[in-house]
Amino acid sequence: MPNSSTATAKPRALSLAQPTADSMHLGNYLGALRQWVGMQDEFEAFFGVANLHSYNEWPSPEELHERTLATAAQIIGAGIDPDRSVVFVQSQIPEHTQLMWTLACMTGFGQASRMTQFKDKSAKRGVDTTNVGLFTYPILMAADILIYQADKVPVGEDQRQHLELTRDLAERFNARYGDTFVVPDAHILASVGKIQDLQEPTAKMSKSAASPNGLINLLDDPKKNTKKFKSAVTDSGSEITYDFENKPGVSNLLSILSAISGTPVPQLVEEFDGKLYGHLKVAVAEAVADEVSPIRARALELLDDRAELERLLDRGAEKARTVAYATTKAVYDKIGMLI
Repeated sequence: MPNSSTATAKPRALSLAQPTADSMHLGNYLGALRQWVGMQDEFEAFFGVANLHSYNEWPSPEELHERTLATAAQIIGAGIDPDRSVVFVQSQIPEHTQLMWTLACMTGFGQASRMTQFKDKSAKRGVDTTNVGLFTYPILMAADILIYQADKVPVGEDQRQHLELTRDLAERFNARYGDTFVVPDAHILASVGKIQDLQEPTAKMSKSAASPNGLINLLDDPKKNTKKFKSAVTDSGSEITYDFENKPGVSNLLSILSAISGTPVPQLVEEFDGKLYGHLKVAVAEAVADEVSPIRARALELLDDRAELERLLDRGAEKARTVAYATTKAVYDKIGMLI
């Protein structure tokens, strides 16, 4: 079986972030970005901005362009070092879509139709507004992974089915044409607990939140985020306990503080014994501000110096394309395509 790490002592990992909002939020950071930073020590890491995927949501050209740069700036601002990792924008590597077509021709219609996210999103959109890009999204995701011969892919539960499709396609190609692709495994990210909406703590923190006051954006002014924490929905009573069923608001604040500080929730409950909800809100707001402010500052610095940001991304694209082209050429040679 091919091994991506033949030229390096480290296995290779890959993950992409979609630029679907003007700013990434606290859930994105705790659930993925912060953990990517630690992966740089263990892996030869490729981290990208999946702007081809986000086009499925039909953003305006201006939105797509600005959000792509903002997402890249936040990835670097969070601690992904372009000198240690390959940081790139997906659309700058045309081999992604070249490999996608090859894989699409090997994917059964029934298998693609069974993808849970496609079924859920197409049911919400309706037949008239469901595009083919949404249907082939998992195949492009498979190409994103296989083109870099990734050994490990950080995934959440909502992406496990897509990774299984990726593994199936790699094994199918290898069986037909000989060992070509590394068959990737999931890299399980550490659980940070539930990061819920501040105004609707029974719902996951999301860019599609009903109210912007429930969302903590990495690029927002710290004072604005502090205000959101102070107005966060809590629960009846006054005791600070962890009980998501009966006290989702307080439990959410405890989860966030635990994820930021590394202090176990039971210990936090002890520390806040006898204190009021207001004390907890202030503590969470301060901890988040201390963690996020340097990320925001670095990201805004890069966004103010577009030439430097684009230089870093161009350099990353050059490195990424070297690997992507080698994989695509190997695939084309085996299937009889000219390149």
